[in-house]
Amino acid sequence: MKERVLITGATGFVGYHLIAEALNNNLEVYAAIRKSSQIDHLKELNINYTYPDFGNVMVLKKELDENKYDYIIHAAGVTKARSASEYDDINAGYTMNLASAAAESQNNLKKFVLISSLAAIGPLNSLNGVITEQTTPNPVTAYGKSKLHAEENLKAIKSLNYCILRPTGVYGPRDKDIFIFFRQLVKGIEPYIGREAQKFSFIYVTDLAKAAIKALHTAGQCAYNLSDGAVYDRYELGNITREVLNIKPYKFHLPVNFVKLIASVSEKYGSLKNKASTLNVEKLKELMAVSWACDIESAKADLGFYPEYNLRTGVTETLKWYKSNKWL
Repeated sequence: MKERVLITGATGFVGYHLIAEALNNNLEVYAAIRKSSQIDHLKELNINYTYPDFGNVMVLKKELDENKYDYIIHAAGVTKARSASEYDDINAGYTMNLASAAAESQNNLKKFVLISSLAAIGPLNSLNGVITEQTTPNPVTAYGKSKLHAEENLKAIKSLNYCILRPTGVYGPRDKDIFIFFRQLVKGIEPYIGREAQKFSFIYVTDLAKAAIKALHTAGQCAYNLSDGAVYDRYELGNITREVLNIKPYKFHLPVNFVKLIASVSEKYGSLKNKASTLNVEKLKELMAVSWACDIESAKADLGFYPEYNLRTGVTETLKWYKSNKWL
């Protein structure tokens, strides 16, 4: 009999790849979705659908009791929101509700895996050093704070066997965030904010999905930072994209204060439309951070996590998918 996993955030970019990897590992997948969700891209997958109410602990408990999941991978959340409270309500609140339901359920859950973010720890203010699991958290955005709050909520439930994964910048087929940068290059422009040196880290989505499945079988409560194990300067993503696509976009640097003004205007416009803005003042804090250099030695040692993709191989695969699916 197959072991059963509930995957939340199933219709999202990361969720799709979590489902694919779970199926590759012979797990029976229940995809948590909203009744209004677009699921055309999931229809060819051999999965079940469920429609949990993340705002109601008792309803969630009933869901867990009835479906008797062996594992939960909680990837549901928002990366864009209209306010700090909206980030917290969804990213931290939903985590607390689902984790509480899992702890109260009669079902013997083997593992609760939370897909958090390196933003929960926050960037370094120096080009020296790396972010580790022992780094004191200092998130610089409401998003990062909400993810840290989600982790704290999970850790407060002592009876729950959990594993927290903190991926750095995730990219790959179906991503719509870093895709914006790729699209700009294809259009002939390669913009950067300011001229200060920066360090970035990335993780290809398939490697994240494999880490999540490995985390299902960890012993005890744990937390790991995830990247591809390398550190890149601010131009590496653009340089690789140029070479792979054989294009020569115009590279230029925007003044920091100008970008802040644009972000502020975008944020206010979004507020008037009651929509979350992709570019906002808080997002700039992450984009302009000095260093997201990340150490993954603990994940290697404990999870057996050895990323298969570096930035060049991952970007090559990603761009190939975008072109074949007519995104670019």
